[in-house]
Amino acid sequence: MRRYELTVIFPLEEDQHSAGRTQFLSDLAANGVEIEKTDEMGDRDLAYEVKKRKRGKYVLFLIKADPAKVINLDRIFKLNANLLKYLFVRIEE
Repeated sequence: MRRYELTVIFPLEEDQHSAGRTQFLSDLAANGVEIEKTDEMGDRDLAYEVKKRKRGKYVLFLIKADPAKVINLDRIFKLNANLLKYLFVRIEE
């Protein structure tokens, strides 16, 4: 298993944020991802408009995952309408 930083941007609306976060965490659990740390970074301005929004809730996760599962998660996250953006960054050991 490799370590990754996973940055996720959720919508500011509370109902979309909670629905997106619930679905996001269940997708991680279903793919055997181990969450080491969660860092709520708060509401921030986006560099550019995403899905007609200018602000979002940023959350940083430190995770351990199998590289094949990361590819699968990338495909799953694209279908989640309650995620604005996400980014996987591999942490070098």
